[in-house]
Amino acid sequence: MRAQLGQVMSFVAVALAVVLVPVAAFAVDAVTVSAAEAVLQAATAEAAVEAAQQVDTTALRAARGISIDIAAARRVVRDVLAAEAPAASVSSVTVSGATVTVATGEVVRLPFGIFPARAVRLDALASARLSGGYDKPSSRLPLPTSTFSSSGSGISSVASSSRHRLGWMNG
Repeated sequence: MRAQLGQVMSFVAVALAVVLVPVAAFAVDAVTVSAAEAVLQAATAEAAVEAAQQVDTTALRAARGISIDIAAARRVVRDVLAAEAPAASVSSVTVSGATVTVATGEVVRLPFGIFPARAVRLDALASARLSGGYDKPSSRLPLPTSTFSSSGSGISSVASSSRHRLGWMNG
């Protein structure tokens, strides 16, 4: 009878190792992918906002209205991604009127790779729109309205694939 108790105990130890090690490896892989996705999405949204703020000064001075400088927008997207998500690559930067859409991607290697796929490709998409200015400050600002003048600064809004954010453009 005593010999069987030892066998059960060793069976439980081996079974726990066989079950818990793959579950722990899966958890680490999942957290790695989730963290990389969050960084990629945030960097893509920030790149879109920064790109939308690249006003074409030549067109503005020629009284053709506010438009986005496409070359400057592409440069800014590359710079922001290089700083925020160095492993990411720019898939596309599309400028349509006052809207900039940025698509990025990144290949994330799984630390344990217990699954057939040793890496996962992540994609992110974000859009930002430059709008022409305002007559009075937004009530969402924490500062009193008496500190602002109506100087015609622009507002840039971001619609990312997973969230909506508002950002103020420095004018």
